[in-house]
Amino acid sequence: MTSAAFHRQDTEFTADDGTVLRGWLYLPDGPGPHSAISMAHGYAGTRRHGLEPFAEAFAADGHVVLLHDHRGFGDSGGEPRQDIDPWTQIADWRRALSHLESLPDVDSERLGLWGTSYAGGHALVLGATDPRLRAVVAQVPTVSGAEQTRRRVRPEDLAGFRAGLLDDERARAAGHPPARRAIVSDDPAVPASYRAPDAVAFYLQDLPAGIWANEVTVRSTHAATTYEPGVFVERVSPVPLLMVVATHDTVTLTDTALAAYERALEPKRLTLIPGGHFDPYVAEFAAASGAARAWFAEHLPNRKE
Repeated sequence: MTSAAFHRQDTEFTADDGTVLRGWLYLPDGPGPHSAISMAHGYAGTRRHGLEPFAEAFAADGHVVLLHDHRGFGDSGGEPRQDIDPWTQIADWRRALSHLESLPDVDSERLGLWGTSYAGGHALVLGATDPRLRAVVAQVPTVSGAEQTRRRVRPEDLAGFRAGLLDDERARAAGHPPARRAIVSDDPAVPASYRAPDAVAFYLQDLPAGIWANEVTVRSTHAATTYEPGVFVERVSPVPLLMVVATHDTVTLTDTALAAYERALEPKRLTLIPGGHFDPYVAEFAAASGAARAWFAEHLPNRKE
């Protein structure tokens, strides 16, 4: 794979309900049309949470790259802030693909998708349901929200956990705003989605002021417990699917990802990355990005070569 020059510019597009979604568009220098890759971040993050190096690597390979913030996060519009509905994010991502294929520098017959963590689950859904795609990469993907909840919440705490979700539902039905909880905290007394040191370090990395807050709506947690993108994995074929799985992932769970890969049909490829859920972004970036670059080079080839 040769390295190509590229430049980055801001871009935006509008969802069905009028919400403005914003992101970065990476454009290779030189004449097109080019193959293109649409990217999105994981649960309660932003495009600035470790995704820029991936986008730059793909753009250096000659792909147009669109990396957007989900609604309610980063620079995108949407209220309430820091609120996650997986199906709304998937619908918005379809609009991102429509925006991408409309660009004059893009070959609409060579569209790829890259998603990580929660968006890795979205990648499975979109790979199975959007016929515009020619290649999909799901990095450390969410496969089963129910199983992740079962592993993360101790049995003795499960009744209280579920009661808290229902308390929020009833309060919202009575007209109250959505309740919120921390995304990460190393304080056991603070309700939070993640407590592991690598998760705390990943989410609390230095970001521009006002871009992100360490909180998420409780209803986002409720939605996550019922999100089962793994049921789509058999339907991704014949779109080529690469799954990048961390060997000791306790967030999206190594064993459920491997089981999903076994259910997937050809063409498919599995890349195992040593370490935990957040290692593909930093310590194992070269391996994770290299696997995706090779997959896109194979399935979104440069027609001039």
